[in-house]
Amino acid sequence: MSLGLIGRKIGMMRIFTENGDTFPVTVIDVASNRITQIKKTSSNGYCAAQVSFGQKKISRVNKPTAGHCAKAGVVAGSIVREFRVKDDSVLDPLQNGMEIKSDIFKVGQKVDISGVTIGKGFSGAIKLHNFSSNRASHGNSKAHKKPGSIGMAQDPGRIFPGKRMAAHMGNVRRTVQNLEILRIDNERDLLLIKGAIPGSKDGYVIVRSSVKEKK
Repeated sequence: MSLGLIGRKIGMMRIFTENGDTFPVTVIDVASNRITQIKKTSSNGYCAAQVSFGQKKISRVNKPTAGHCAKAGVVAGSIVREFRVKDDSVLDPLQNGMEIKSDIFKVGQKVDISGVTIGKGFSGAIKLHNFSSNRASHGNSKAHKKPGSIGMAQDPGRIFPGKRMAAHMGNVRRTVQNLEILRIDNERDLLLIKGAIPGSKDGYVIVRSSVKEKK
């Protein structure tokens, strides 16, 4: 467990290396990560840093949150997350109100990125579970995309839980592991991650050091 960053997914692009190779990358804005609270074993029972990202309208900040942020000397953020660390020694250089920059990561480092996937609405079994469709003709009447049989006979007389059927698709929290950081723009606090990450444009993501890094 180590310190991470909250970011905003800007979008995707491609970059070229000196060798002429091209890679698709996702650009993440990690500016304005501010520490709102430091939790240590002696006072809280565990070690963690509470980080705020973005800025929320003053009219939408309730009094407890406003007081909590005022105590830390920071502006109330639009999202707050905790990052647990191994021990108190990691938290010693940190203090309330301190801004965490993109330089806590380095180029070539593997990271795990969590986000909420794009919602697809209510989807059928073919789109959601990759079922095969029925025949296009030869006696097929209005059953091209039906899932087929979902049960059995009078015994057991019910549909077993977990049966793959039409349902809501997307809008769930997902984590992609072992993504590589190809470039870092420290001036603008931008991370360029190799490949795609969960979520839509302007969606919030959590960037952490990889816990299962492949060696």
